[in-house]
Amino acid sequence: MSSIYLLHKPYRMLSQFTDRRDAGGKPRATLADVLDVPGIYAAGRLDYDSEGLLLLTDDGALIQRISDPRHKQPKTYRVQVEGTPDEAALAALRQGIELKDGPTRPAKIRRLAASGLPERTPPVDPKRHPATTWLELTISEGRNRQVRRMTAHVGHPTLRLVRVAIGPWRLDGLAPGEWRKETLHAPRNTPRRSPRRQGGHR
Repeated sequence: MSSIYLLHKPYRMLSQFTDRRDAGGKPRATLADVLDVPGIYAAGRLDYDSEGLLLLTDDGALIQRISDPRHKQPKTYRVQVEGTPDEAALAALRQGIELKDGPTRPAKIRRLAASGLPERTPPVDPKRHPATTWLELTISEGRNRQVRRMTAHVGHPTLRLVRVAIGPWRLDGLAPGEWRKETLHAPRNTPRRSPRRQGGHR
């Protein structure tokens, strides 16, 4: 039986508990600002300027199963992009596109009428970006800044990126900075929510 922690990582927060920036640099927010559980580590990461679901646990084997690209855990993102992608751009993402580090696997993608997410602080500037579109995109790879590179490749740079699911785990019900603990039972190998809801706020 293992425990796993689901955290809604806020915008402009490191996916680690300490900031290794040189002395004298402006301190950045870290996981320690919202989560005080000793001995746990992130399974994978989210960029400083990305938001959403981050999984943490003290189980090294579980970290490996979640974060190793060979296990092809699907990851779903809601992405606000510049402009309005046409069907040709969406088709290219669905088929797979050629990046500098090789072709991507086909992605699942759909347009969204609304993000269903809380506003970001600070929000995307509507004066600089008057026309934007929300997409939901699912990939089974984990390359560096892959989603951002994919949307830029088809001419629609990502302005906001929020991960909403990793495999069976979902962001549902968590505001930025909040977290909950779930328990994995080995015979079923599926997540089960702990009876007590845990919460952490900025």
